Amino acid sequence: MAWRAGLDFRIHVNLLVPGDKCKVFLVWALKKRPKEYHHFVCIVSKPFSQGLRGFAILVAWLVFFISNVTAAERQLSITATGAVGDGATINTAAIQRAIDTLAGNGGGTLVIPQGKFLSGAIFLKPGVDLHLDQGAVLKGSTNILDYPEMETRIEGHSQVWIPALVNASNVDHLRITGEGMIAGGGQPFWDEFWKAREANKDVTNLAVKRPRNIFIQYSKDVQISGVSLRESGFWNIHLFRCKHVLVDKVDIRAPDHSPSTDGIDVDSCQNVAIRNCYISVDDDNIGIKGNKGTSALDDKTFPPDEHIRISNCTFGLGNAALTLGSEATLVRDVIIENCKLTGTNKNCVLKLKLRPDTEQHYENIVARNITVDNPTAELVSIQPWLQFFDLQGKSAPSQSVANVTLENITGALDGFGRVDGPEKSTVKNLDFKNINITLKDPDVVIRNVMHLKFTNVKINGVAYTGD
Repeated sequence: MAWRAGLDFRIHVNLLVPGDKCKVFLVWALKKRPKEYHHFVCIVSKPFSQGLRGFAILVAWLVFFISNVTAAERQLSITATGAVGDGATINTAAIQRAIDTLAGNGGGTLVIPQGKFLSGAIFLKPGVDLHLDQGAVLKGSTNILDYPEMETRIEGHSQVWIPALVNASNVDHLRITGEGMIAGGGQPFWDEFWKAREANKDVTNLAVKRPRNIFIQYSKDVQISGVSLRESGFWNIHLFRCKHVLVDKVDIRAPDHSPSTDGIDVDSCQNVAIRNCYISVDDDNIGIKGNKGTSALDDKTFPPDEHIRISNCTFGLGNAALTLGSEATLVRDVIIENCKLTGTNKNCVLKLKLRPDTEQHYENIVARNITVDNPTAELVSIQPWLQFFDLQGKSAPSQSVANVTLENITGALDGFGRVDGPEKSTVKNLDFKNINITLKDPDVVIRNVMHLKFTNVKINGVAYTGD
């Protein structure tokens, strides 16, 4: 409905002396509605004390009822502002008009109904949630002009680039829910990138503009639940400087050869929970990101990534179920647990990328209770990340990794992986506990580690002590 409920209610109370009767009169009205929707309620109580109790119950019921009526009336379908779900009509303006209408009327829920709604970049506003009905598809335009360039956060810094399909900034308490789908216009953007890379192997990610599916920044108490994400031109979900985020029961997929289609990138955020998700993409399933470059730590107000919890997720294709970096500086207290790696495509349980041009500190990282049933996967990678680094004429900074634990891991994998930090790095307190894995390649490569420990580790049925 285009109209918004305005509630006008008046409570008249007649309280007589104890032992007498108490009358409570309640009148409420929905503004701008026919007279038949106006109500008058009269309650005649028993004795005074019982009247007060009844009055309290009535008020509680009223608050509950009114809040639900108000919430329901604040839902606005994008079709009410002219959106057409035929998969061909560009609906950017109509969808943004619906968002603006809700925001102007105090907030509410933007509803995308069943149908395929083509759109360029849209911008959610404070108080406006997004719900996708079952069978709803918010389809990203393949025209780059539908994503007007602006200042945005991307790959460890801010610059003028293109926005995501769905954008939100300073939107505390945002909810993105439903059983529908957000599907970027991926294929043409992927093709353009590979064409550029074929012509010049030094082409970087940012040289070929590709929209993300969702970008949320500077927000607290954010929840994304139930939706599916497909065909992102670039990263699927990018969270920047957010706090208290829950991503639950989200299904994220991108095919092989879809460049940089990270599942979820947690960038300079705190208290993030990711659970019950399925992620299969041609890059990092979950990436922990931050700043990069020789001056990455100069801004002391920049927050670390910390208190990240990943649980009960399943990972298919990916560079790693959990990756720290490549652009990241301070990362601590990250746990991935009770998860599975499945399928037959590349993946790795835990990967720590160490950039030669960035001072990095990774500490208190745990991967536990992981089952791997993927003959092409690896267990762990802690290595230099040499792709497109730039010292800018300065000496190389150092990196430190401390207190990393891999525990209670079972299954069949391709190989153990590799631990070999850069020359200026320090890797210490690396623990492997209660691990029973079968490897096609039994070699274990671990170098430059202080305080390395193996406890109850079996590889191909044989106890391994690191000797």
